[in-house]
Amino acid sequence: MSTKINKKIRVRLESFNHELLQISCRKILDFTQNIDLDNVGIISLPTNKRIYCVLRSPHVDKDSREHFELRIHKKIIEIYYESSVDIFNLLLEFDLPSGVLYSIRLS
Repeated sequence: MSTKINKKIRVRLESFNHELLQISCRKILDFTQNIDLDNVGIISLPTNKRIYCVLRSPHVDKDSREHFELRIHKKIIEIYYESSVDIFNLLLEFDLPSGVLYSIRLS
């Protein structure tokens, strides 16, 4: 007998540190397994890499430059659930590491 899946929550995670992102994904997956939700999918998005070129010298010598890069790692977690479960409020109160930006969308 198939269960009816009425709603979907999409949690988008972004971080500069890929290890914090993995820890956050693992926490959310453990949380969903504790409340018996098996319909969870993780989507890895491409990493954005921004490179900044800065002159070392304050006045001349344009050949001397430094390059800095900033990588933004992203993942999306899709949670499918029945309408009887109020998972949205539970996810709002969820505690993630401070280096992870997350947004929650209902569909």
